[in-house]
Amino acid sequence: MPKIEAKLEQMGLKLGEPIQHPPSVVIPFSWVLVRGKHVYIAGHVPTNQDGSVAEPLGKVGGEVTLEQGYEAAKLIALGVLGDLKREIGDLDRVTGWGRVLGMVNAAPGFNQTTAVINGFSELILELYGPECGAHSRSAIGVAALPLDAPVEIEAECDFD
Repeated sequence: MPKIEAKLEQMGLKLGEPIQHPPSVVIPFSWVLVRGKHVYIAGHVPTNQDGSVAEPLGKVGGEVTLEQGYEAAKLIALGVLGDLKREIGDLDRVTGWGRVLGMVNAAPGFNQTTAVINGFSELILELYGPECGAHSRSAIGVAALPLDAPVEIEAECDFD
């Protein structure tokens, strides 16, 4: 078994299936776009293992707690990794994570966006280690996100 997937199994985590968005949502883009050895990963919202949009929905600092936001960001990592594996075939091919942009559907006055997006970053670092998993990152608060998701994250990485 590949190394990254073995770590996920040891942690009791599974890769997510492709997102099952509502039929009314038009997706005219690629979730994962490969250009040479660089991968651009479109913004993902939290999904359950079956690809359905995960709850709770709403604003972090309002209907959604910081802890639930952190878990939502972790679910996004599993969805991103699932889509990445489907595109490049093996998560062990990733040679480095580059840029991560985390957007938090923030209630007015909520300013702990970094703590929310840590759910994504900490899982990537645990799986890939401090050298390959290190990435630059922004964590911003926004007024709204698609499907009323509490968090959306996009990323970039390189592979061999």
